[in-house]
Amino acid sequence: MVKDKIKEWIENGDVQPGEKIYSENELVKMFGVSRHTVRQAVGDLVHEGWLYREQGAGTFVSSLAREPHPAPQEPSAEPAGGKNIGVITTYISDYIFPSIIKGIESYLTSKGYSLVFACTDNDIEKEKQCLETMLSRNIDGLIVEPTKSSGYNPNVNYYLQMEQKNIPYLMINQFYSQLNPPHMLLNDEKGGFIATDHLIQQGHERIIGLFKTDDLQGVYRMKGFVSAFRKNNITFFPEMIITYSTEDEKSGILDKLNGLLDSPETMPTGIVCYNDQMALAVIDMLREHGLNVPDDISIVGYDDSYLATASDVKITSVTHPKMQMGIDAAKWIVSAVENKHEDSNEQDSIIYDPELVIRNSTKPITSDLQQPITVSQE
Repeated sequence: MVKDKIKEWIENGDVQPGEKIYSENELVKMFGVSRHTVRQAVGDLVHEGWLYREQGAGTFVSSLAREPHPAPQEPSAEPAGGKNIGVITTYISDYIFPSIIKGIESYLTSKGYSLVFACTDNDIEKEKQCLETMLSRNIDGLIVEPTKSSGYNPNVNYYLQMEQKNIPYLMINQFYSQLNPPHMLLNDEKGGFIATDHLIQQGHERIIGLFKTDDLQGVYRMKGFVSAFRKNNITFFPEMIITYSTEDEKSGILDKLNGLLDSPETMPTGIVCYNDQMALAVIDMLREHGLNVPDDISIVGYDDSYLATASDVKITSVTHPKMQMGIDAAKWIVSAVENKHEDSNEQDSIIYDPELVIRNSTKPITSDLQQPITVSQE
């Protein structure tokens, strides 16, 4: 009901692209439903591209919301004549991606470029369709976020075709090692390290890591997690790492963690999460067990997204450049397109240095927490 009504407002023009929708509290009162129902409806509309979120500002109608909705792998708009840049990301309207895309769009449009957007949903077959469409539309350059970057990508030949056609491309957030292309990414190994080291310096030793491993971001964050244990001479234990892939249901990951909460011997005092989305889901699950964050268990997220401050528990999180990455990527691709006589592969890649934003989801361990606790503890 909530989801359909918001879509009706958008389709009827009651709210225009760029306009802010009602707050969560207002929607709860308006429809007489639970906060969970409203949050689910808004989350679905964000994922489907009807809405987007701005950290600290609220939820807004997407500029694409009233256009015909293509399949996820299809570009979102036809390029205008002239200079056209393709942008392929795993997602477009959810999480940190609106900020990255806003950075790309703000610079490219100021330089007179048209953009063709597409997303893969982190699916290799959809990436193939995106690349075929981009090539058929004669783009001048491409900014792409790799799909499932931790394994071999069968779409490498499309990137090689672009090289043969002298179409410059840049990869963001990660890159395919088979190609070693120009790239802009966060030092995720350092990010995983500082997230884990923060908990260790607070006295935590039984720390669980939750990592998505079909993308290299998660692999490197996990590597940093392990490095922090080694540097601080903390004993490893069997249940310290839980991994998952794009296709895994979030509930399945939480079920694995849930099993560790059933025993005082396996109860962690700290959890490092792959991103803020997972951190928020973990906090909700811990509440169902009567566990308090951070009094019982400290949580660290990643990306410093709007979700880090979306609930009453403000999440300690590793920063991601987001908007700046988008601007830098746009500047790179413009330079590559306008200087095609030069080898674009020789242009500098960028590795961003992460920092930790400390909020109230973590706290130093107390003597009470150094002893095993039960899930019924208040």
